[in-house]
Amino acid sequence: MFHGGSSFDREATRFITIFAGGTLLLGLMSVHLGWIGVMLTSWCAYFFRDPNRITPSDDGSVLVSPADGQIVKIGRFLPPVELGLDNVPMQRISIFMSIFNVHVNRAPVAGVVERISYTPGKFLNATLDKASEHNEREAVLVRTFKGDTVVYVRIAGLIARRIRRDIHEGDTLKLGQRIGIIRFGSRVDVYLPEGAVLTVDEGQTMVAGETVIARLMKEAEAYAV
Repeated sequence: MFHGGSSFDREATRFITIFAGGTLLLGLMSVHLGWIGVMLTSWCAYFFRDPNRITPSDDGSVLVSPADGQIVKIGRFLPPVELGLDNVPMQRISIFMSIFNVHVNRAPVAGVVERISYTPGKFLNATLDKASEHNEREAVLVRTFKGDTVVYVRIAGLIARRIRRDIHEGDTLKLGQRIGIIRFGSRVDVYLPEGAVLTVDEGQTMVAGETVIARLMKEAEAYAV
């Protein structure tokens, strides 16, 4: 299992200080505005929370949710063209994060980061299908230790304007480890390898690093099916 970490993201102090300074100025203008500032500062602290998560034991076949939020779409879609994969649709799970969700993202699978591609773009509503192609995004290809290809894409949205990445090409990922954060609300897509068995459905609420979203079938199991 993978544990550890602080209760707040490392960027929390800077943003809370900015919000608190604004609250002080608003309070000097009026008590009413000051209370609005207090609420906004409290929300800022809430946004940057980074709770510990208990990741399932990893036998090499488990995929967990990379983000807190709700599954808004499950279907077969072409993987990001910038990763240079075959032009073959893959099973995709799209998870939308509201401004009230934890925004620290976690590795959906254990493996080696083979490729990372950042694409600047628009800031459309992240729940729309076309956001996968037109929005600012970061696509990451992870090769599992069993040779499967898993792709996850972090997508900026209407409010989100910053995708921070804490990993690099060549890194070895543990299941559920922290991989970065997106400010302030957005979406994460996960493209599953052929043969993966879904364990979730549309509309379900996800907990990053804990909710099992799919399992990779062992060769014997696949043959039996």
